[in-house]
This record gives sequence, structure tokens and C-alpha cells, in this order.
Amino acid sequence: MTAQTVKTLAASIGFDACGITCAQAVDAEAIARHDRWIAEGRHDTMEWVTRWRDVRNDPRLLLEGARSLIVLALNYFPSNFQPPEAPQVAAYAYGRDYHKVMRRMMRPLALALEAAGHATRLCVDSAPLRERYWAQRAGLGFVGRNNQLIIPGRGAYFFLGTIVTTAPLEPDKPCNLHCPEGCRRCEEACPAGALHDGEAVDARRCLSCLTIEHQGPLPPGTASLLGHRVFGCDECLKACPFNRHATATTVDDFAPSDAFLALTDEDFATMDQARFDALFGHTPVKRAGLAALLRNLESMFFLDLE
Repeated sequence: MTAQTVKTLAASIGFDACGITCAQAVDAEAIARHDRWIAEGRHDTMEWVTRWRDVRNDPRLLLEGARSLIVLALNYFPSNFQPPEAPQVAAYAYGRDYHKVMRRMMRPLALALEAAGHATRLCVDSAPLRERYWAQRAGLGFVGRNNQLIIPGRGAYFFLGTIVTTAPLEPDKPCNLHCPEGCRRCEEACPAGALHDGEAVDARRCLSCLTIEHQGPLPPGTASLLGHRVFGCDECLKACPFNRHATATTVDDFAPSDAFLALTDEDFATMDQARFDALFGHTPVKRAGLAALLRNLESMFFLDLE
């Protein structure tokens, strides 16, 4: 199977972009940046990012005989958004769980590779793999100051998935573009100052990390920054000029339901586990859980004034 065959099949399945890079060790500078980020505690309570360091630094450890990484991108930009007065959920979580959707769409490509005699492993946030790093190496786009992968001409509202395979595929050239000199719109838009000079996001301040990943009570001072957010924060995406090119996804699974779009403050405040499961059981919101959602909502209404 050739690289072009892989890309043609990926496009026919519905992926918006597909790039290929060699399976090899992560470069020393990227490793050092990640190690420094952890050493400085900027990963907050996300202890899972400290595990499997060897695998994170060399994807060949994920699959014996790995030769190539096929990186796939899928647009999730919604055609309809929540009304501004509703408790806000990040756009990526409007529809069904992208892990399942991406895996389902990636499977035919993996089966084609396996039919050609090559082993595969599918990764969608399911392995210690530096997805944005490899997406840049595969030529899909570049990592912006907002720490998102930006696809030139299309923006940053994309899910990423990677197929690690033993197939020796011709690699694409890395994307060497970067944010325009002097543009710091994402940094200026960040409500909590979690972005600074292109460095990795400080999860201790990032409202997305805090409302989704943070364990325990929110840090002092967070409530006054939440605005009307209960799950995630898209301010750096909204501010990015590259996202003026964003177009609505054609993936039905990512479309928000009418019931979700109609949710009010009262609906969230009175939500029980059964209602939560019915609304969010098949969406990324499930990751945070009802308790975290109610914690965030309570913080919105009872601001800590420290």
C-alpha cells in the first residue's frame, strides 16, 4: 500500500486531512520542553501526563516494528452554538464522544493496512502519543501560540487521531509555518493568563483544564474568571485569526442535540445523574462527571472574592 492510497482512502472515509511521518524518537528539544513543563508543575493535577515517559518519547514502543505514523484530522466546528446565556460547554464536546467516532472512522483504514500485511495500532487520546507534535511532523499544520494544531487555511477546530503501523510509507514534509510575528490574540484573550509567549499552556490557570481535568475544589480566584463556563473554554480558539476559515463539520455525530442547545442554568443546577447520563453519557462531558459540572456551576454563582 502506498502513501497516496492511504490518503485517498482517508479522504473517502471522511477525514479532512491526512499526513504521514516516520516512526522515530521525539527530538531532544521537545522532550526537554515537556520535562520542564512537568518539573515546574504546570500540568496541575493531571498526573497521567507524567507516566509512560519512554513511550511518549518514542512511538515505536507502541507497536513492534513500527515504521510510520498516519495522522488524521476531523473537523468538529459546530453549525449551531449554545445561546450565550446558557452555561457554556466547549464546542468540541457538543456531540458524541470523538474517541469513539474517530476510532470507528479509522478502523476501515487500519483494516486495509492489515489486509496488505501490516500491523496497526489506533490512537485517539488512548496512548501516550504527542499528537500535535506528530501532526506537525506529518505536514498537517503547526502548533500555534494557543497550543492548538492549526491547519493553514482551515483553522484549529479539529480532532486528531494516529495510526501507528509497520507499513513503510513515504513521509510528508513537516509543516514549518508558525503564528505571525507579533500576533498574541490568543494570549490576550485567555481569561486566566494561561498562555505566555508560545510556551506550553499552564494547566494551573487554564479554565479548560481546571473545569475538566482538575481534581478537587477549584483554586482560589478561579470562580471570578469562569464567566458562564461549566465545561472547557474556547476563548483562545475564538480569538485566533486562522479560525476565520473554519467551516461547519459534516459529521452528524458532532452535531449538538436540540435538548443540549435548550439547556438553561436551572436545568444544570437541578440535574441528577440519570439526566446527566441521558444528555452527556455519549459525549466528552462524561469525562468530567456530574460532580465536577455542578462544582463549576456553583462557582459561577458563588464567586470567591479572594
